[in-house]
Amino acid sequence: MKMSKTVQEYKLSHSPTLNTVLMVEHTLQNMNESVIKISEIKKHLPKQINHNTLMIILTYLETSNKIAVSLKGITWIHNTNPRLRKAISEGLEL
Repeated sequence: MKMSKTVQEYKLSHSPTLNTVLMVEHTLQNMNESVIKISEIKKHLPKQINHNTLMIILTYLETSNKIAVSLKGITWIHNTNPRLRKAISEGLEL
């Protein structure tokens, strides 16, 4: 399931700040659950943010391959482990 709009398609009357994007990223990265719903994200955020702003951020994170959006919810998938990146780049294709 993809987000319904791209970042450019949102009416950007209020763009998210870098601090807000980082706050959402940090919250998603450090979740104990593997899949989380948007309503649960809002509860775990340290500050309240506008729903449309959150949707813009989630669309950006999905576009940049940091989260996966499915019918069950949202999952953080971005991995910065250098060993994993090296194994993927040098790995054998089956």
